[in-house]
Amino acid sequence: MSFDAADHAAMSRALRLAEHGLETTTPNPRVGCVIVSADGRIVGEGWHQRAGSAHAEIAALAQAGEAARGSSVFVTLEPCAHHGRTPPCADALIAAGVARVVSATRDPNPLVAGRGSERLHSHGIRTETGLLADQAHELNIGFFSRMTRGRPWVRLKAAATLDGRTALDNGVSQWITGTAARADGHRWRARACAILTGIGTVLSDDPQLTVRDVPCVRQPWHVLVDARLEVPLDARLLRNGPCLIATAVSNPDKQARLAELGAEVIVLPNPAGKVDLATLLLELGQRGCNELHVEAGFKLNGSLMREGLVDELLLYLAPMLVGDHAIGITNLNALSHLDDATRLKLHDVRMVGDDVRMIARLRNT
Repeated sequence: MSFDAADHAAMSRALRLAEHGLETTTPNPRVGCVIVSADGRIVGEGWHQRAGSAHAEIAALAQAGEAARGSSVFVTLEPCAHHGRTPPCADALIAAGVARVVSATRDPNPLVAGRGSERLHSHGIRTETGLLADQAHELNIGFFSRMTRGRPWVRLKAAATLDGRTALDNGVSQWITGTAARADGHRWRARACAILTGIGTVLSDDPQLTVRDVPCVRQPWHVLVDARLEVPLDARLLRNGPCLIATAVSNPDKQARLAELGAEVIVLPNPAGKVDLATLLLELGQRGCNELHVEAGFKLNGSLMREGLVDELLLYLAPMLVGDHAIGITNLNALSHLDDATRLKLHDVRMVGDDVRMIARLRNT
């Protein structure tokens, strides 16, 4: 299947439109759509803004009107063929009389998964898939994760020195990186469905874990791993939107008081008496969490890494050295052989202000 330069340009435009929903569409995917008339003019554009609002195809068709008849439609995700909060987009495209639909990727949702393209094809519409598929997958990497693995894409963020230290041995960590890196970190918070941290971080730093340094229209909800349910009732985390607390013990009195503050407690013990992290991720997937942003201490970071639950590391490295006695990113086990090391694949490396931002993915993801 071959696509020409005009096809690439139209799908590139659709991807840029989809990015407008980067922070707002959860739990839905980010989708953009461009409608091109037979003579090569863009006659309609649209993007999905939030769950319950018009899908990208519907918004683009509304703009195109009668000009959609006989057109080519470029959409970053296969049109849906099922009734959810809105009617099927495939039916709307059929009714509009479009001639061709190009999807960047097939929809991983089992309710769609090829059915949209099949319905279009059955009505004589030419369907093609795979144009700029990698870019489209990256845009919705969390949605693909939830649909295929039942759990969110887990992004572990840390700010560290060049020798891999996140804080001095006395706990001081503000600020290792500069203002540009901190603002960039908040952009990654903003696109996440939820932010996860551990009780150690709450007790030592009392973080807000909100998006503050960049514009934001939707605050991610919070997830706290707190095995013994030690969270103080005046913790700032509890005052900044919905909070889900995963614990290993049942404490009805504390749970009732937390519920009064708007927090929900779920009891998920593992055989060691700690929180079952793998089960927690599945629970988050069931609640519609596509991307989980982790900002935690080295112990919880280490547990997530050892259990193979981290998909990528978002690291900001500052040009300073603080020595071996400072605190590291994780508390991974000591190794005797390099063959046992956790292998990463660099996905993106760039300067952000005076710091280096590195995105590294686990090789098994």
